Amino acid sequence: MIEEYQIRILPEQAASERGIKQFLQEEKGLCADEVTALRVLKRSIDARQRTIYVNLKVRVYVNELPDDDGFVRTDYPNVEGKPQAVVVGAGPGGLFAALRLIELGIRPIVVERGKDVHERRKDIALISRTHMVNPESNFSFGEGGAGAFSDGKLYTRSKKRGSVEKILNVFCQHGASTNILADAHPHLGTDRLPHIIEAMRNTIIRCGGEVHFETKMDTILTANGRVEGICCGEQVFRGPVILATGHSARDVYRYLHAQGIEMEAKDIAVGVRLEHPSELIDRIQYHRKEGRGDYLPAAEYSFVTQVDGRGVYSFCMCPGGTVVPAASGPNQLVVNGMSNSQRNSPWSNSGMVVELHADDLNERSLMELPPVPNADIRGGALAMMEFQERLEYTAWMQGNRRQTAPAQRMAHFVNNKGSYDMPRTSYTPGVISTPIHFWMPDFVSVRLQKAFKHFGKTCHGFLTNEALLIGVETRTSAPVRILRDRETLQHIRLQGLFPCGEGAGYAGGIVSAAIDGERCADMVAQYLKNQA
Repeated sequence: MIEEYQIRILPEQAASERGIKQFLQEEKGLCADEVTALRVLKRSIDARQRTIYVNLKVRVYVNELPDDDGFVRTDYPNVEGKPQAVVVGAGPGGLFAALRLIELGIRPIVVERGKDVHERRKDIALISRTHMVNPESNFSFGEGGAGAFSDGKLYTRSKKRGSVEKILNVFCQHGASTNILADAHPHLGTDRLPHIIEAMRNTIIRCGGEVHFETKMDTILTANGRVEGICCGEQVFRGPVILATGHSARDVYRYLHAQGIEMEAKDIAVGVRLEHPSELIDRIQYHRKEGRGDYLPAAEYSFVTQVDGRGVYSFCMCPGGTVVPAASGPNQLVVNGMSNSQRNSPWSNSGMVVELHADDLNERSLMELPPVPNADIRGGALAMMEFQERLEYTAWMQGNRRQTAPAQRMAHFVNNKGSYDMPRTSYTPGVISTPIHFWMPDFVSVRLQKAFKHFGKTCHGFLTNEALLIGVETRTSAPVRILRDRETLQHIRLQGLFPCGEGAGYAGGIVSAAIDGERCADMVAQYLKNQA
């Protein structure tokens, strides 16, 4: 017999299968000895009141066992000798595009400018020790893309674009815990993601596809308004092209712009990383002095408000996480957040960013940022990207031309005061005290100050000098959109070119990029069918 129940229990009861069984025995009259298996289908925490509850949907197996894996498997056939397509980029968009192509009987050729996920880790570790950024292997470039080392959050608002459940099940098939199917805010953790990504790559290769690392696209091959493949040095890969290069491939944007491939500047958000002691966030969010205690996860938060006509909001919140150096080239300082699966660091951080529209770049304080030396200034579709570069260059200068990040205590920032000592931080390259309120464009800093005051009133204890602002957060999304047809997902002029994912301006996270990758693969299949 199989039964499903919606239950509301205390965290200490929900922490173990034994505790759930005992609750079901007491409240539902089930005999614990007869419960042979139990699956949690949905899990969420209700911390609105002082007494915290965990809401569970559970499937109970009485005197029988499950006959499946707990997730839906996808069949990946052998595609050797089949028509092929090229996938540029091995981030979430590219990997899921490649897997979907295999499903559809198409052979994917994946090219990635960076290294495989394990070799990439070595280059990332060197950033903190040497303050040198490998421009081809960093937090943005390499197998897994920017998502590989950024917590692995799997919740999204893009549920109308495709099947979120399908994406989560594919992750499970490649080694992710089935907990992601149940959790309200699922995440994988930076420590587990590399193994999952490697398993996806192995599926691609086992099924007859190809994956090429340290292989950078130089040229898109075109003839008669049609894309026929790409060149990577002396290597030529032919087929329709899914362009999934991620939001930091600025050389790709410049190449496309120089080739006259239609793009437009896209709205972004910029600001800082805000880091609190995780114990403080736990106490605030769980409304109790002991914080999370032994049975609750590190607390999350989400803030949003409007300040002077622009949204100010938290972004990519990492409970029990760390702040990391996310530059992708020289003369840049960018920060991001990540956390491991256990989310057990002493800190919690989040991006705190201000919405920025393309026409805002005419605002005086934004225009006053110093230009990057020897930069190729183009404006137009690349105007927002060039603003990103200017802000990142300014932060690098403020950080003593190293990956030492400019930082300021939160309350000091709000009150236009300097910080002469720094709290402990998770940011391993180190921080240096600078008056962020002085050099950050007023368009951004004033709105952040007003928003922090508002958040401090609505969430007592949040505005504090125990918290540290670390600059700058600029890679919230792509600064351009590569224009494509809404129906075919092809570029508006070049047939056979499928701009994909976050880098093309059509996604905003791991799951939405994965969904877009699958959608592009579907359209490639239709395109090849029409060409046959």
